[in-house]
Amino acid sequence: MRVAIHQPQYLPWLGYLDKLDSADVFIVLDTVQFKKHEWQNRNRIRTKAGWQWLTVPIIDRFPERIDRVEINASVDWSRKHRQALRLHYGRAPHWEPLGPALLALLERPWTRLCDLNVAALDLLCDHCGLSTRRLLASGLTAREDPTDRLIDLCRAVGGTAYLAGESGPDYMDLGRFAQAGIAVSVQDYRHPAYPQQHTPFVSHLSVVDLLFNCGPESLAILRSGRHWSPLVASRRAGETQK
Repeated sequence: MRVAIHQPQYLPWLGYLDKLDSADVFIVLDTVQFKKHEWQNRNRIRTKAGWQWLTVPIIDRFPERIDRVEINASVDWSRKHRQALRLHYGRAPHWEPLGPALLALLERPWTRLCDLNVAALDLLCDHCGLSTRRLLASGLTAREDPTDRLIDLCRAVGGTAYLAGESGPDYMDLGRFAQAGIAVSVQDYRHPAYPQQHTPFVSHLSVVDLLFNCGPESLAILRSGRHWSPLVASRRAGETQK
């Protein structure tokens, strides 16, 4: 049983979806501290001039757990995001049917960031054709230590293999995973190029860019960047995986 665990992201990039697709169970890690200036409340879309951020404003109560972070309703972010998506993708080859569905989702009155991210992830998975079982970490029991937390979450769903992100080895104690009988592999996603409305190609955007441009071909393109490397228990946190 392969398990992947990751913080919820806003309209995530291709590698996030491929990590989910590589697993039998994907756990949304909503019980850790929200990080500013990362991907939990923002992502990038393609524009004629290059790219731009779509950022969901939050009420800053740092430090705060991800599942408790509230969206700042005093900012008209939803209208701006919907306007940007229509402007930059409304004439994309595969605007339908994802575009109207995403606009309708963003128009709903969201209070918590995590709820928005999970709903958007569900929508994206549906349109990508991804059926991996998805759970919230807040619905499971786990310890606070970074390595113990991951081991406990894997055990909670019967996991025998953990699929780590690229930075996972920086904080994981692989020896403890070995003692728990859980194999570890690290993601080395190799971003594919695909047709975009504008040139030159810009990578590492939200997966909506791929879906709007490539439609039914998106899943095959997304999977073409897949690469995982097994890690061994002799390696320790802080060592660099090459």
